[in-house]
Amino acid sequence: MSNSTYISYEFKVDPLQPATEILIAELGYAGFESFVENDEGLTAYIQKEEWSAFILEDVHILSSDEFKITYEFNEIEQTNWNEEWEKNFEPIVVDDLVTVRAPFHNKPNTKYDLVIEPKMSFGTGHHETTHMMIQHILKNDFKNKSVLDMGCGTGVLAILAEKVGATKLDAIDIDNWCYLNSLENVERNKCNNISVYEGDVKLLDGKKYDIIIANINRNILLADIPKYAECLNPNGNLFLSGFYEDDLDLITTSCIDHRLDFEEKIIKNTWVAAKFKN
Repeated sequence: MSNSTYISYEFKVDPLQPATEILIAELGYAGFESFVENDEGLTAYIQKEEWSAFILEDVHILSSDEFKITYEFNEIEQTNWNEEWEKNFEPIVVDDLVTVRAPFHNKPNTKYDLVIEPKMSFGTGHHETTHMMIQHILKNDFKNKSVLDMGCGTGVLAILAEKVGATKLDAIDIDNWCYLNSLENVERNKCNNISVYEGDVKLLDGKKYDIIIANINRNILLADIPKYAECLNPNGNLFLSGFYEDDLDLITTSCIDHRLDFEEKIIKNTWVAAKFKN
């Protein structure tokens, strides 16, 4: 694991949406590499070596009259990073079947126990999109299936997919921190069927899957849906999240254009997770 020092920005955003989504996009362009949303706004992280006092100059939403956004920032040493997220990471339970918890939490008595050390990676089940994707995995048949978890973050969805019976899984993320974190979490959960890769959709050339899970964001999904369709086996399932309910028609149209039929959706706080089938 990297020993980098990080700068942490705490943003308070009012109203939350769509300002938070825009803020994340602009911060990403500025070089921030990880984000955790909360009830008041979000926390954003950037490596100290990538930071400058002018880092927010091109984040235009901060000067918008439509939203009130305030922030403060501080330096986080690697040595106290665990302490930082331990303060904020509570275990979650999904449908009384799955617990997502940190190593220091007590072992639960749910059917599936996922031990995730999120570090800087996205995907603990706290965010609506991850929570809904867990619900989709619980509702659908993954037994003996080949699965792709695209934009895997912590690896939590691939780990659950193996625990419910998937036998061959690839987990891919473009972010190095997520790649390393997924490797750790796969090992921590004693998963034997998950291969973790660092990269993007170009890694999918020549690959075929029974099920594809992609919890990313609208624009990346729209760019990559043609490749997902190409990689799905006959009667395969595609689960997509990372976008708002307002964007579902756009996502669905793209899927239909690539011979993927809409099957069902789950909605949570304006976020949506949808299932498509070929």
